[in-house]
Amino acid sequence: MSEVSVEVTGETVGEAKWAALRELERKRPGLDKAAVRFQVVTEGERGLLGVGYEPARVVASVDEDDSLSPAPASPESRAGESTDAARLRDVVERIVRELGVQCTVEIEEDEDAIRAVCGGHDLGMLIGRHGQTIDAIQYLASAILFRGRYDERKPVVVDAAGYRSRRQATLDALAARMAEQVSATGQRVELEPMTAVERKLVHEKLKDDPEVETTSEGTEPNRFVVILPRHVDV
Repeated sequence: MSEVSVEVTGETVGEAKWAALRELERKRPGLDKAAVRFQVVTEGERGLLGVGYEPARVVASVDEDDSLSPAPASPESRAGESTDAARLRDVVERIVRELGVQCTVEIEEDEDAIRAVCGGHDLGMLIGRHGQTIDAIQYLASAILFRGRYDERKPVVVDAAGYRSRRQATLDALAARMAEQVSATGQRVELEPMTAVERKLVHEKLKDDPEVETTSEGTEPNRFVVILPRHVDV
């Protein structure tokens, strides 16, 4: 039986596993994630004061015959839970399980969005550096949930340990402070690289500011927001 395998590094074992899954999916679209086997080659070392850093290294393998997902069964809905809510909970639970994270997943749904809220201890691995892991989970969950149903799509939010609200408060404060600086100096300001989700939060925060405007520059994964003086037509 032939086997497909990839070796991937990451800042943590969780990030390396997630990157390995994505690499296998590129090689085998429709990958059955439950059939993937992980071997942790090294858990990595952060080093002292940045000296001696070594990334975590993971090998992910799947047998050719097991690589494609079977037709998905409809997850069982809890009382008062919609079909989409049950499917989102099932998807997120499977992803976090494959990442080796122990947590609960609760679903909150209203007319505007559907949210998967992960609770538990030590969820840093689930969030990832600058939220990259949880943003990737959110993107994947939305794509799976509304595959082939574009007209029915509504925002999907995946949160863990209150990360989204804390990060939004941080970005709102940063955006407001930098907008004041741009207004006072007339000089553009470039923010640190952010994920697409976080860039959108900054754009939304400043979209109605009469003195500044925003744009995104650079290429992924180093794309960043630029705040500029707003041009006023005379």
